[in-house]
Amino acid sequence: MREIYLDNSATTPVDEKVREAMMEALGCYGNPSSLHSKGLEGERMVHAARKQVAKALGAKEQEIYFTSGGTEANNTLVLGAALAKRRQGNRIVTTAIEHASVLESVKFLEEQGFECIYVPPERDGNIDPGKVLDAVDGKTVLLSTMLVNNETGAVLPVGEIVREAKRKAPGMLVHCDAVQAFGKLPVKVNTLGVDLLTVTAHKIYGPKGVGAFYKARQARILPLLHGGEQQDKLRPGTENTAGIAAFGEACRLAGERREADLAHAAKLNACLRELLRGLSSVEINSPEDALPYILNLSGNRARSEIMLHFLEQRGIYVSSGSACAKGEGSHVLKAMGLPDRQRDTALRISFGRQNTEEDCAEFVKALREGLETLRY
Repeated sequence: MREIYLDNSATTPVDEKVREAMMEALGCYGNPSSLHSKGLEGERMVHAARKQVAKALGAKEQEIYFTSGGTEANNTLVLGAALAKRRQGNRIVTTAIEHASVLESVKFLEEQGFECIYVPPERDGNIDPGKVLDAVDGKTVLLSTMLVNNETGAVLPVGEIVREAKRKAPGMLVHCDAVQAFGKLPVKVNTLGVDLLTVTAHKIYGPKGVGAFYKARQARILPLLHGGEQQDKLRPGTENTAGIAAFGEACRLAGERREADLAHAAKLNACLRELLRGLSSVEINSPEDALPYILNLSGNRARSEIMLHFLEQRGIYVSSGSACAKGEGSHVLKAMGLPDRQRDTALRISFGRQNTEEDCAEFVKALREGLETLRY
C-alpha cells in the first residue's frame, strides 16, 4: 500500500541533508560549555546554527536562543514577558485561535491576576486588525498573535497590527508565534516589528525536540528555568548540539527552497479544492487567502476521528486539527462559530514537498468512499 502523508503541519519528514548534518554533529560529544577543544568543537556547531537561524529571521545572532521546541519557546516568551512587565500594567491581548501553548500560558497569567483579552476570529477564520487594536490600551504589557493559524492556514496581519498597537501602548512587548509560517513565508522580525518570536525545526524538515526564539536586545523577559549560565541564563541547560546543528541546516534549505515549496503547495491546494467541488457535503473551513500549505474541510457525514482512521487503513494520513490537541474538539473552529456537525467532522490536510496531485486524487477518492460508507 502506497503511503500518502498529508499531515505536514503536525510534523514533516526529516530532510536527508538535515539527517546527514545531525549524524555528523552526533559525532561531536563534547559539551559546548566545556573549556577544552572538544567543548569548543560543540560550541562552534551551536554558533554556526545560531547564525543560520538569525539569517533566516533577519535578526542578530545574539538575539537567538535555542529551546526544546515551539511549546517551550512560547511559554518562555509569554510568561517571561508578562512577568517582567507586571509593574507597568496588567493587560494581555491575544487571539482566540492561538496555539494551545500560548493560550494555556495566557490562562495561567489570568489566574495570577492579569486581565486577558482573547480576540475572536471572523466567521472565515481571519482576524480583524481593528478588533485587536480596540483591545489594546495603555495598561497592555503584552500582545501575542500568531502569524499563520495551524488549523486553518489563516494568515494574520501581524505587521499591520503591531504598527498601530505600539502607537497605543509604546511600552508593551509583542510576541509572534511564527511556527507555521517559518520557512513558508518570508518571516523577518524587523518587517513584522515584533519583540519576541517563536520558531521550531520539525515543521521545516528538521528533527523534533529543538526550537528557538528571537528576543530583541532591548526586550526584557524573566527566565523560566534556572541553574546554568548558558544562553545568557534565559534558557540554561546543556545545548542539544546535534538537534541545533540539524535545525541550522533545515533553515538553510528552507531559505533556498521557500519559493519553490510555496508554489508547489499552492498548486496542490488548488488541485484539492477543485476535486472537492465534486463532493456535495464537503465544506471548506480555511479562508480563500489562507496559506496554501493547509486546507481545513468538513465532510458533515462522519466524525473526524472515525474518518481519520478510515483513511489511515488506506494508507492516507491526515489530522482532525492540531496534533497537540490529541483528538479534542477544535477551539479554532469553535471560535469561528461553526456549527457542531461542521466542527465534529473537520479534517486538516497539510501539504509537504513529497506530495503530488495524485495524492490529492487518492485522498478525495478515499474521502468519497468514507462519506458514502460512514455515518455521523
